[in-house]
Amino acid sequence: MPEPTGTTPSGRRAASSAEPSAEELATRLAAVVGRLLRRLRSTSSGGLLTPTQRSVLARLDREGPATTAALARAEYVRPQSMRLTLGALESQGLVERAPDPADGRKAVMSLTATGVASLAEVRAAKHDWLAEAIAAGLDGAERRTVAEATELIDRLTGE
Repeated sequence: MPEPTGTTPSGRRAASSAEPSAEELATRLAAVVGRLLRRLRSTSSGGLLTPTQRSVLARLDREGPATTAALARAEYVRPQSMRLTLGALESQGLVERAPDPADGRKAVMSLTATGVASLAEVRAAKHDWLAEAIAAGLDGAERRTVAEATELIDRLTGE
């Protein structure tokens, strides 16, 4: 039985010989990256952390201690919502509060050793899933192609 046009025997979409427009490629890339991010998030959700809580832990790890207001601004949520998130993280022993050295009326939140370990566990789960998916789903030539694409995407991000 013939295969549908544009697919390979494995059911994957065949590469088109025509050069895609920047707009078409941007749409397809954003969709694929979005699906990958959702899959990575779901892979690391085995614990009791919500996506917002994981994001706050990662921000504190990356940027260091911060006030509730600064975290709320950075995460695009209301301070009241951030207080709830931080309260949940604090009750799990993942963050701790200390007086703000610049303004004793405020508190700064920082990661605890347990928070660092929890974040490392989340990151390891994501990495392990992705490494296993690459090993199981891609041959050597395809891995080289992904490596080249990764370099190009990295260049696009400008970081």
